[in-house]
Amino acid sequence: MRIALRELRRRPGRFTVAAVILTLIAILVMFLGGLLDGLTGSSTGALRAQKGELIVFSSTSRDSIVRSRIEPSTARQVEGVEGVKRAGGLGSVQLGARLSDSGPRDLFPVVLFGYEIPPSDIGPPPPAGKVIADESLEADGVGVGSTLLIGPARSRVEVIGFATDSRYAGQGTLWGSLDTWRTVLAKNQPGARVGPDVVQALIVQTIGPVGGVATRIDRATGEVTSSLTIDQAIDALPGVSQQQAVFNQIIGITVLVAILVVALFFALITVERTPLYGVLKALGASSSSLFAGVLVQAFVVTLVACIIGGLAAFLLAALIPPGSIPFVASLGRVLGSAAFLLLAAFIGCAFSFRRVLKVDPATAIGGGQ
Repeated sequence: MRIALRELRRRPGRFTVAAVILTLIAILVMFLGGLLDGLTGSSTGALRAQKGELIVFSSTSRDSIVRSRIEPSTARQVEGVEGVKRAGGLGSVQLGARLSDSGPRDLFPVVLFGYEIPPSDIGPPPPAGKVIADESLEADGVGVGSTLLIGPARSRVEVIGFATDSRYAGQGTLWGSLDTWRTVLAKNQPGARVGPDVVQALIVQTIGPVGGVATRIDRATGEVTSSLTIDQAIDALPGVSQQQAVFNQIIGITVLVAILVVALFFALITVERTPLYGVLKALGASSSSLFAGVLVQAFVVTLVACIIGGLAAFLLAALIPPGSIPFVASLGRVLGSAAFLLLAAFIGCAFSFRRVLKVDPATAIGGGQ
């Protein structure tokens, strides 16, 4: 193992090709992971921000907030279920918005939410006509005190603060009271207007096992509701699970390429070192110690590649303007990607182990094999 480390220190150029290729692979894996996290985060932030364990939809909505309607009588039934601590209404509408002092075509998409139970980092519902905006809308020129004109009816709302990580369906969000939501919905989408106290979904805070409460809610309402955990509701969003599956498959294929790179490179290195391994074996070195040297070299080269890839990912995240490309560089994702690549290095080196075992000191030193 000392010989392997000494070779890395004295002859680093010998490992340049493998290091460059593995660095490119590491950058690609971490960029794909950051893009996946960014896309997922921008689609699910509004649900992840909810301070509740369950989301209750109407059973005919196919677990979609837009299609769901919860009547006041159903909401009262939910509130009376054993294990329900609190239930609060939630409504949403997706519209175009523009600043009051901008041109009529300077539109950007927003999702206006009306709520009762304050989501994380948002606080109690603001007064009618006031909203809290997701920080991604700052890239569109929105600031505290800005007046937004929403939808074809140009409903006026005033921004009084900002929230973090609350985007939904890839769009910036606005958070107001249920009255604000009902007013904007009725003016801009008359066909979708709702009656007094009607909401699209309920955010439920529970006491006790969540699964049991969800079952009791649906039973108490005569199966007119569909109660999901936050994670289940996120998985039910159109395209989220499919998007994650596609990206994970691409990342998996990239890791497989890393395995092949390590396997081919260190297989060639092992062939070149056959005479040296023969001498070392003749002096008493074991096959396992020789393989450990190969493994250490692969780990060091891969670790350097992972460090460069991680730094590149964090640098990109810092340079991307908020609200543009949905890219998130998190320490957990970088460490996870590095762990997969180091595992790939171990698997790739395993192909060289059999060749190390086959080295015979007499034939290796004599020039044959």
